[in-house]
Amino acid sequence: MNKTLLLIIVDFLFLNLIALTRWEKAEPSHAQKAPVPQMAGNTPRDQDLVELMRLSLADEQKGREQTAAQLEETKAALQTREQNLGQLQAAKGQLESTLTSTQQSVRELNQRVAAAAEETSMTKERLAQIQRQLEEKQAEAERQKQQLGTLAKQQAEAQQRIEGLNVAVKVAEQEKSLLQANLVDAKQQVEAERQERQKVMAQTGQLAEGVGKLAEKSGDLAKEIRDNRPINANVLFADFLANRVFTSLTAYKKVFFGSGNHVKETKTVLVTDGKAVYALLHADETPFPVSRIEPQPDWESISGQFGRDPVTAPVSEIQFLALDPRILVIPVAADLAARLGVKIYPTALEPSKFPEAVLVSHGGAGYGEVPFKLDAQNPQYVRMDNRLIKHLTGDFTPSSGDLVFSKTGELIGIMVTSDYCAVIDNFLPAKTIKTGASTVDQHTSGILANLNARLQGLPSRLQ
Repeated sequence: MNKTLLLIIVDFLFLNLIALTRWEKAEPSHAQKAPVPQMAGNTPRDQDLVELMRLSLADEQKGREQTAAQLEETKAALQTREQNLGQLQAAKGQLESTLTSTQQSVRELNQRVAAAAEETSMTKERLAQIQRQLEEKQAEAERQKQQLGTLAKQQAEAQQRIEGLNVAVKVAEQEKSLLQANLVDAKQQVEAERQERQKVMAQTGQLAEGVGKLAEKSGDLAKEIRDNRPINANVLFADFLANRVFTSLTAYKKVFFGSGNHVKETKTVLVTDGKAVYALLHADETPFPVSRIEPQPDWESISGQFGRDPVTAPVSEIQFLALDPRILVIPVAADLAARLGVKIYPTALEPSKFPEAVLVSHGGAGYGEVPFKLDAQNPQYVRMDNRLIKHLTGDFTPSSGDLVFSKTGELIGIMVTSDYCAVIDNFLPAKTIKTGASTVDQHTSGILANLNARLQGLPSRLQ
């Protein structure tokens, strides 16, 4: 309880106690005595008693006056305290009103604080969301930047390839002009050799009647006659199987998934034009099929092996012949050909000497005698009549890559389709691909695209 209020209450109770006390009853009553006659001679004792009573009454009167004065002072103080109490009550009411207002303000502030906290929480969540979106946008911008750099790099590479292709086109045009000139010269030389051979054959025909008499004198003439004698197809096929060599070509390009190695293996024979020796292949038997329309890659490395156990040798280069882009040859050194110990088939000088040829599957699955016809519009090709295959041995269907031999054992050519055979009478290269650990600079995609364009330029029946 407030000290001031307690003091006021105590003073109030004290004043009530003083005011309500009947002081006249509190005084001791004295028995009224009969007046004593004044005597002339009062005793000193009586006088002292009277004086004592007078003094006592005087003190009592003085005490009452002091008590009355104190009572007045107490009443005045009580009134002052009552006024102070009223002021305090008013101040208390005002404070209670102020407290109520303050409590209301506090509740409102709490509500505002709660609302502000909620809004702040929502703002933080929104800010976090915006931050995440900003980070995603920045990541996307970085990815787009990287993609842009990649695209720019690819564009630069594509531009370099275009420039390389332009240079290759110009070089190809020059090579084409040179090849055309060389082809004309070669055709003239072949025609001259063919005429010379025909003259020899004519002379041989004239001497055929007297061959019995001249056989003893001319061993060379007897050998030429034997060379022009048809050989049994079974013997030719057995000869083919006994003289095959294997080839294995590998082209590599880095890829993200799987293996980047593209490996092709096959078996073939060695052929010669009298000047050099080659291993003969069809493009479909290698990692470089020129008949594919879709673009081919720039191979990063190319390697190869060919030979016959126990003699093998690496492939140094691959040549695409000018007479047909689908025909490939691998040059073979003369000493290596000798060490291989296999038969080297010469090209046929007179492929049309016999109306039939021996068709041998390039995989050795079978063989048979097949009639063929010359194509007047395309003298470099002969059409094989697959409907009239005789003595077909083995389970196979004639297709590109099959080898065609004359009945005298010479190589006529190689099947470029299931119906047409390209007659090989020369080995002039149109394009050459070098093998090695790094072949990117050769731009093999451009070379194969150029060869494919040449292929597309042939008549549809020869494609």
